[in-house]
Amino acid sequence: MMATTRELFARHNLRCTAQRRALYENLAESRSHPTAEELFLTVKPSTTRLSLATVYNTLEALCKAGLARKLPTSNGSCRYDADTSEHLHVCFRESNEIQDVPSELGSKLIEHLPRSVIAEIELKLGVQVDGLNIQLLARPSPPRG
Repeated sequence: MMATTRELFARHNLRCTAQRRALYENLAESRSHPTAEELFLTVKPSTTRLSLATVYNTLEALCKAGLARKLPTSNGSCRYDADTSEHLHVCFRESNEIQDVPSELGSKLIEHLPRSVIAEIELKLGVQVDGLNIQLLARPSPPRG
């Protein structure tokens, strides 16, 4: 059974306001990895008392609680994703749009990462790697002729 947004927020110790619920549900349904501004423009017409500052604060709270992740782009802006499972993204250099890599292809790449290199990173940095966030940078392919 899928938890309601209210239950999900309660499990993560987040207040469940109408604005937060609308923002999270819109983000969770989105596959476009919106910016804060894009999310604001999408949710604003149906949500009372929503400011851009509320959007940014909510996104930070969601990321801190582990319900979303921030995806930096090459122009310095950030996009957001409510899918926090281990998966790969492609970021397009010109538009800064982000797309999910099909899961079967992303899994292939992750499975072929040398575990010995990850172990060496852990040892040298004194950390324990508990997840991966891989972003591939791309530009459109030239037409095939």
